[in-house]
Amino acid sequence: MDYDEKRERLAERLRYELNLSKKVYEAIKKVPRHLFVPERYKEEAYVDTPLPIGYGQTISAPHMVAIMCELLDLKEGDKVLEVGTGCGYHAAVVAEIVGKKGKVISIEYIPELAEKARTILQALGYNNVEVIVGDGSKGYEKEAPYDKIYVTAAAPDIPKPLVDQLKPGGKIVIPIGDSVQWLIVVEKDEEGNVRKRNWGSVRFVPLRGEYGFKSVRYD
Repeated sequence: MDYDEKRERLAERLRYELNLSKKVYEAIKKVPRHLFVPERYKEEAYVDTPLPIGYGQTISAPHMVAIMCELLDLKEGDKVLEVGTGCGYHAAVVAEIVGKKGKVISIEYIPELAEKARTILQALGYNNVEVIVGDGSKGYEKEAPYDKIYVTAAAPDIPKPLVDQLKPGGKIVIPIGDSVQWLIVVEKDEEGNVRKRNWGSVRFVPLRGEYGFKSVRYD
């Protein structure tokens, strides 16, 4: 099984279908998604689909990871907050784009997932990613402000702490909604005014925490 060949084929297809920028294409082509998924799903790692990672959570489809990276307009040196580490794959892709001068602070609600993600990210040499266990819906004040923030689970609304922790000129990408979900891009201008736009319909697991859905359960 040649994972490298499958990964390159996936990256080429996404570049063509989504008109990816060079930096996002290169990151998708480089990050070994098969190392982030559970053993029984390795053969499907380069199929463009979400996959279960345990605890009722999923790894996002590669096309959605790529789209969110493009919408954020990530730049080398950016400090980025990720809400919902999951298996760590999305953080690795972002870490490739922001580079060694950048930093990804990733918050995960489920301790077991955080530990697994931390282990694999460290093993792969992603020293610019810090995984923290906590309620990411409240952001992470200690490292604020952030150039970019993205959320990998759907929230009832845009959490105010995330907007507060975003730098002027920064962006948030977040799925909003329950049975119907929309991917929202939030931009804060230099005066602190916020503008929102709707990218389109998506499907994510629900966000947990103070600004998430209160009745969420996981197995």
